[in-house]
This record gives sequence, C-alpha cells and structure tokens, in this order.
Amino acid sequence: MAVLQPEGVNDSSDINPEMYVDKKPSISEKQFLVAKEEGGMSGFYDWIRCVLFAISVVVICLVFLFRLVDVEGRSMNNTLATNDKVIVTNFFYTPKDKDIVVISHGAEYSSPIIKRVIAVAGQTVKVDYDNDRIIVDGVVLDEPYIEGSTFGNNIGDNEIPEVIPEGKIFVMGDNRKDSMDSRSTKIGLIDVDDVIGKAQFVIFPLDHFGYLY
Repeated sequence: MAVLQPEGVNDSSDINPEMYVDKKPSISEKQFLVAKEEGGMSGFYDWIRCVLFAISVVVICLVFLFRLVDVEGRSMNNTLATNDKVIVTNFFYTPKDKDIVVISHGAEYSSPIIKRVIAVAGQTVKVDYDNDRIIVDGVVLDEPYIEGSTFGNNIGDNEIPEVIPEGKIFVMGDNRKDSMDSRSTKIGLIDVDDVIGKAQFVIFPLDHFGYLY
C-alpha cells in the first residue's frame, strides 16, 4: 500500500521540530511589553500633572501676587490711557513716593482708582499753585511724566497738612489739570490699608507695553 506524505518531506529525518513549535513571548518579553505600555501612560499622566501644576501656579499668582486692572479715564495721561491693561503687585508691598498705585476708594468710587504717590507718612508736601510746582521735603519735584502746565485751573479745595500723618499717603494724577486726587476733599489723603498694590507693567495695548516708572 502506498503511503502519501506531505509534499516536500521525504522522510522523518528531514522534519525540523522547530517548525511545529507554537512560539509564545517569553516572560522577559512580556515584562518588556507591559513596562512599555505602563511607561506610555505614565508619561501622559506626568504631562497632565505638569499642566495642572502650571495652571495652579498662575491662579495663585493672580489671586495673591498679581492683579490685572483696566485703566479708565484721563487723570493719568500721558503715563496711562483708557483701556490700558496693567499688572498690579501687592506682595509685601509698602507704598513709596513716585509709585503708581491702585486704590480702593469706596467712599467716592465703586471701582478702584489709580494715582501716583507724591508723599508718604513723615514727608512734608506743598502744592505751589502760584509757581506751578510741587515741593516735597523742601525739594521741587522733577516730574518729566507731566506735559504742559501742572495744574491749569484745577485748584484743590482740600487743606493739605504740612506733614503727612502716619498711615496716610498723598496722591495725584499725572494729568494734574484733569485729576481728582488728594487735593480734593472728595479724595483727600489715602489710608495705606486702602492701597491694593503697585502698578508695574502695561501689557496691552502693545504700543503701550512696558514697565511703569
């Protein structure tokens, strides 16, 4: 009786046992595949954590360190103009003369106001309307940020103390002819506790971008 054999195989001695072995991944290969999958997911989670951390830092900075305020009005022209967006800092801040500050003044305005500090507690200040100048501690202020006449017809009705008392500051707008500030009884001297922070940068519009002096 003839015996049929698979084509290409002459006898049993030509059979390669490896041809019939069901090769499966070794333990080390399985571990490598699992580690590769876990590594990919770990990288994704690390990226998510970094994004959440960055968002948290931004939120904390905006709440506790910085504020973004919009400028309205003409009282700080030409230093600031309406629609300027300004970064304000308040971290361990103490007002100093010539700083531009944002002030909470609920008694007269529902929104904060922005002015320049002219004198702080212990300093002497005199508004010399006759000669169009401001004198602090006996020295005439050099104010290159002001254009034209300092006061015009804007004569204040507030009696300014010769020495600024403790806990108070004297503020004015850079546009002296069109600014309601410490010269007016409606504003008067500002409590230091009402200072929200120092205006540091203009970030928008781009043609106004820069540090505030």
